[in-house]
Amino acid sequence: MADNARAKRLADLIREVVAQKLQRGIKDPRLGSHVTITDTRVTGDLREATVFYTVYGDDEERAAAAAGLESAKGILRSEVGRAAGVKFTPTLTFVMDALPDNARTIEDLLDKARQSDEKVREASAGAKYAGDADPYRKPDEDDETDDTAE
Repeated sequence: MADNARAKRLADLIREVVAQKLQRGIKDPRLGSHVTITDTRVTGDLREATVFYTVYGDDEERAAAAAGLESAKGILRSEVGRAAGVKFTPTLTFVMDALPDNARTIEDLLDKARQSDEKVREASAGAKYAGDADPYRKPDEDDETDDTAE
């Protein structure tokens, strides 16, 4: 087992090498400039690496980018092995990053909450209290004299 610092350094190196190779070295039109490498994780034994990526575009472009990454996996692994200089080059697995979708869902929920708050604010703009303005009872002067008499 390798230590966590070594796995982290290797993950960072893999992320950099894969991103640079996608940007400059691979001529596949499916992997244009709209593919972004967001994160990389390496197992403790340094045998497998998971590369997370996002694609700017619709579902068709995402599917094309996934197919392009699968076809370029061997070239990318060779580049990682050349740059890392480790005994065993980790196998690469490409996974679509769910972070943008989660962020979009959270933004939608926050917008709904803002709209709901605005509706409540508009409804309560001219509202008045159902009872007195001060709902707490205050002892009357008569109540005080009756309590002391007993």
